[in-house]
Amino acid sequence: MEEYVLSTDMIASAIVLVITFVAIFTEQIHHMERSKVAAAGAVAMILVGNVFGFYSPEDALEAVDWNVIFLLAAMMTIVSIMIPTGGFQWIAYKIAAMSRGRLYFMLCMLGTCVTVLSLLLDNVTTVVIFGPLIILIARAMKVSPIPYLLAAALLSDTGGIATLVGDPPNIMIGSAAGISFNRFLFTMGPIVLVAWLVCLIMLKFLFKTELAATPADTKHEVPEIPDARLWKASIVILGIMVVFFMLHNALHWEPWFVAVLGMSALVLTSRKVVMDHAMEHVEITLLMFFIGLFMVVGGVEHSQFLEYVGSFITPFVQADLLTATIVLMWVGAFLSAAIDNIPFTAAMIPIILGMEQQGINVAPLWWGLAMGVGLGGNGTHIGSTANVFIVTISERLAREENDPSLAITPGLWFRKGSPVMLGTLLVSTILFAIFFDFFARPIN
Repeated sequence: MEEYVLSTDMIASAIVLVITFVAIFTEQIHHMERSKVAAAGAVAMILVGNVFGFYSPEDALEAVDWNVIFLLAAMMTIVSIMIPTGGFQWIAYKIAAMSRGRLYFMLCMLGTCVTVLSLLLDNVTTVVIFGPLIILIARAMKVSPIPYLLAAALLSDTGGIATLVGDPPNIMIGSAAGISFNRFLFTMGPIVLVAWLVCLIMLKFLFKTELAATPADTKHEVPEIPDARLWKASIVILGIMVVFFMLHNALHWEPWFVAVLGMSALVLTSRKVVMDHAMEHVEITLLMFFIGLFMVVGGVEHSQFLEYVGSFITPFVQADLLTATIVLMWVGAFLSAAIDNIPFTAAMIPIILGMEQQGINVAPLWWGLAMGVGLGGNGTHIGSTANVFIVTISERLAREENDPSLAITPGLWFRKGSPVMLGTLLVSTILFAIFFDFFARPIN
């Protein structure tokens, strides 16, 4: 194994990395948006790299995984076009009407719908769509929206782990490791399904009192879909995209191209689609955050500091791959609960790739990383961006209703979310141990 000696380049890049990551992780304290921090970190890394001669602006552009950026932007645009059609509102009210006052059944139905959407759309987008709708339904039924809001976030965070496009870390891992849509789905789908069922069962007991309430109104008028033609076209195009995602390896198409193809088809379907409006829900700040983060990590990679760190981890991985995978899963989960899963994923990817170049079978590490950072997001209110959005709209509702009990506090989330995180992690660990040979199959 090649030995790495700590150099000035490594130290300089590590200092920029640490300062950037600490600033990202402490966003709640200094209130500077993480996209600003990532942009500043990227500029600092390029300047330091220029001074020490290990990183240039051209290197920084090459370090950005544009597959991730274009895929996220295209999927966000598709959702932005679909929201005004009214189709999502129709689904939510249809579920409420079908439940007939059975609150746990409604939670299961809404959770299932949110999860299915999270398999194709990222979990942030899914809760942005369904969060306000859940509040409207709960207010109409005069029941607490908290169980359903928490369920939407927890189940979407969990379900999104199953597919290549369901969660931003998955997109990053899949793009870096060359994992196809099918391979990701068939490997992670079964274990995620079990974790999702565990989550759903735990929610029944965690919200036993709230779900035993009697709703005031169980009859809901299902609204008409204002733009049924565009909604139906959207569903057809999404279905075709799923087929293309599954065939993208055979077609030699990257996932981003499939997403852009679907977006292009959708904007050309109706003259009512105005591009200015279609781009309204594209989260430019999130894309900027990703670009900045890729540039920061790229600089550290060019200085060979990550290879230096990897040289200490590699012997442990070589000695016991199963234990290393489980440790990575749990460490990733707890760090994701405490901070954010995207920076941790970005930092781990080059380290795992470095091990792969040394001939180590890193396949289980990719799956352990995806599972850990995905489930870890459930542990706290800041564990994922979807969680932050749910907390924000609950606080807004509490102010509007002048009822503090409607706000999801950090303590409430911890009491409900951390048992779910630990329960699903424990089940996943057992399944990883039992079926380790399955997860250890080489990816390529």
